Amino acid sequence: MESDFKLAVLIDGDNIPSAYVKEMLEEIAKYGNPTIKRIYGDWTKPTLSKWKSVLLENAINPIQQYGYTQGKNATDSAMIIDAMDILYSGQVNGFCLVSSDSDFTKLATRLREAGMKVFGIGEKKTPEPFIVACDKFIYIEILKNNTKETESNVVPDKTQKKTEVDKITPKVVRLISSTISDLADDDGWAFMGDVGSLLQKRQPNFDSRNYGFEKLTPLINSIGKFEIDQRDSYKGKFKLIYVRNKKGK
Repeated sequence: MESDFKLAVLIDGDNIPSAYVKEMLEEIAKYGNPTIKRIYGDWTKPTLSKWKSVLLENAINPIQQYGYTQGKNATDSAMIIDAMDILYSGQVNGFCLVSSDSDFTKLATRLREAGMKVFGIGEKKTPEPFIVACDKFIYIEILKNNTKETESNVVPDKTQKKTEVDKITPKVVRLISSTISDLADDDGWAFMGDVGSLLQKRQPNFDSRNYGFEKLTPLINSIGKFEIDQRDSYKGKFKLIYVRNKKGK
């Protein structure tokens, strides 16, 4: 996105591990300029101590929120109230909600109703309602760069596999196939960029990196049920990639 596309990044500190902060911010920068960066939590609790070492170096503003009642999450409420204040201030064009908590489903829906672009970032355990309430949802596990696991501020989770790659299921293949069909011209060809955009709209958490591929083209090519064609663009400055369903597949 353009550099003038301003994003408010709101992080649920109780719900996201600090080990992913650098990769997370690098990912967010692909979609806009994070002009507001806030993280919410009770900073008197030792569970948030790992976050403290990375806040200053990443210019994230910590928001203190005490737990008023046992068993109630005051952090969520503070984050939701702030989000609405930011919305009405007109300072940003979109939001990035960083949490795996379904309590933010209604917030994401409300922000989109107001014309905001909403990106979600959370762990793979994130409930489906929150995922589909966002324009795009990114699993935080795919952002982790294994080469940085030895850094002093990163404590590897021993219960987590080094590579978590989803299987390309028949459901995924059908999703891709139907998307191509809906966009295809009379010869069955669809522009790959349009395919990627429509896949994102139909399934906000669709990401080729979930399946071990950096880009959509090699993911689709690996399935074996689609044809890919590279064509010269206007004046031949770059290649345009088209895809279609193989006949009889």
